[in-house]
Amino acid sequence: MNVREATQDDVPGIRRVAGASLEATYADQLGDDIVETAAEEWYDTDRLDSRLADDDVVYLVAVDDEEVVAFSESELDVRQPEEGARPEEPAAREGVAAIQWLHVHPDHRNRGLGRRLLERTETELLEAGANRVEGRVLAANREGNEFYQSHGYARTGQRTLEIGGESETEHLYVNLSEGSAAELTEELSVDDGTVFVAYDERERGSEAPFYATYRTEDRENRYGFYCANCGSVDNSMDTMGRVECNDCGNRRKATRWDSAYL
Repeated sequence: MNVREATQDDVPGIRRVAGASLEATYADQLGDDIVETAAEEWYDTDRLDSRLADDDVVYLVAVDDEEVVAFSESELDVRQPEEGARPEEPAAREGVAAIQWLHVHPDHRNRGLGRRLLERTETELLEAGANRVEGRVLAANREGNEFYQSHGYARTGQRTLEIGGESETEHLYVNLSEGSAAELTEELSVDDGTVFVAYDERERGSEAPFYATYRTEDRENRYGFYCANCGSVDNSMDTMGRVECNDCGNRRKATRWDSAYL
């Protein structure tokens, strides 16, 4: 088996693997209609062409006998610290990469392909400038959660998503091989007291990430979001879960599930 960067010629294989993997993993949980719609929207040929050409997207395929049998899709958010940023602040010194999907065709599972693909994906992301790698898995995907946990990732949080009119919990994972969850939490003074910024609970923004904030260090009492673009915690969220910073206009980008249903 060979793991390499995906090309335009791999699009049909990626579409085939994605459809089969989504069906096997999520059909019982979400329903056939939602899975079919998701596969068509996320892996539409035009969208795949755009993703493969995006410098902030890392797309790898695992090929066995010239056939695509697995792939990973990751996004980079690597930024240089802005002038005046505190060097000790995690948001100022870290480049973040999020593994959006890692799919193995059902016929080729339990062969170690997922592990090899993950290792190569991590290497590519680190070489591209990331020093923290994140993963996202729906809570009901037991095998997906176990996969990340068995490869050095720690579950550091969760969020609620609306998928097909139903609320689903998604677990947030971070590779903490060189640190701990506590080291990714920072105390911050705001107008009405103190909050704690969780740098391992990140939402992509149009200008810079949003980070979840809590009233207590144990993250029991949610406060809102910290905007890494301007350092503000003054933001608003509409009924569809869209977040916007009221100071600089930074907006939360759609998640992988939002693209089809929100």
